[in-house]
Amino acid sequence: MKILKYLFFLLLIVIVGASVYFGTKDGTFDVAVTKTIHAPVDLLFNQANDYKNWQDWGPWMENDPNIKMNFSEKTQGEGASYSWESEVEGNGAMKTLQVAEKDSILQKITFNTPLGDSESDVYWKFTPVNKGETEITWGMKGEQSFMEKVFMAFQKEPFERMLKGMFNKGLDNMDAIVQEEMKKYTITVEGIKDYGGGYYMFTTAASKTSEIGEKMGAMLGKVSEFMTQNNIQPTGMPFTLYNEWDDANGTTIFSTAIPVAEKIIVTQGDVLCGFMEPLSALKIVLKGNYVNLAEAYKAGEDYITIHKLVKDPAHKLFEVYANDPGDIPNPAQWETHIYLPVFKDLRVDNNLIEAP
Repeated sequence: MKILKYLFFLLLIVIVGASVYFGTKDGTFDVAVTKTIHAPVDLLFNQANDYKNWQDWGPWMENDPNIKMNFSEKTQGEGASYSWESEVEGNGAMKTLQVAEKDSILQKITFNTPLGDSESDVYWKFTPVNKGETEITWGMKGEQSFMEKVFMAFQKEPFERMLKGMFNKGLDNMDAIVQEEMKKYTITVEGIKDYGGGYYMFTTAASKTSEIGEKMGAMLGKVSEFMTQNNIQPTGMPFTLYNEWDDANGTTIFSTAIPVAEKIIVTQGDVLCGFMEPLSALKIVLKGNYVNLAEAYKAGEDYITIHKLVKDPAHKLFEVYANDPGDIPNPAQWETHIYLPVFKDLRVDNNLIEAP
């Protein structure tokens, strides 16, 4: 009996000691992970702001492929919410409390556990750091209950390390998804179209074909600034006119231009006014990053060969930028219209054309 009494008192001392230890142990936490991703802030912000996207990159999806996601009618912005049910991850819910567009998001997460419901704040921060790059922070803060502190004390992995591992995995998944999203593109050959031509303001440069992209932006900026200073209104989207193209040497002479309503007399400077005659051209539409332009041009050349079209040497090929990349963060949504001048009613097998 004495042994049982001693064991009882010993157990009581352990319980009291543990209660004092865990009761005085600080349960507050604030765990976050920051990652720099080569993607515009808009794309990353939208991934976190819309709960429907979470099922694509959430790290818990790998732990339980059978997890059930229940989305409310509103899945993005303030007031959006969703819940989940999982035999592996447990049940829970999340709601968006505050949203600062392209800047930050504050959410409330609730875990339904055998120890009772546990609530914490989830926060996101998005900061553009370099051209085309975003620093994204994903974190969670709150306070553990007494039982949660006891429970976490017996886990193999420390609570902070577990959270950071989950955040890192989630951000890596999000990065991969966004990178693939930005690579998407389509090429559509629309056939022969009439192009009305007209006046345009332009500036011209000689360049290696590999350097066209980096020069083009500055050149269009110069034309746009000239038009703004002289109160000249554009009448269409910017375009590039290829005056000469030397495949053998990898060089070109090209003009960047913006359409205008009438002829503008320019007396000085290298921004001039030009005129394009109405013409017929094979139109190819590239929806996607400009790195796919070469493939789009090849699709046009293949179409010309297959349909035995005759190129019009009196006009130069050109490409029109149907939307502004500055307004559209996702390169997959950029749209370029390529025009390869051809004769509308003439084929290479026409009897008016002499055989070689």
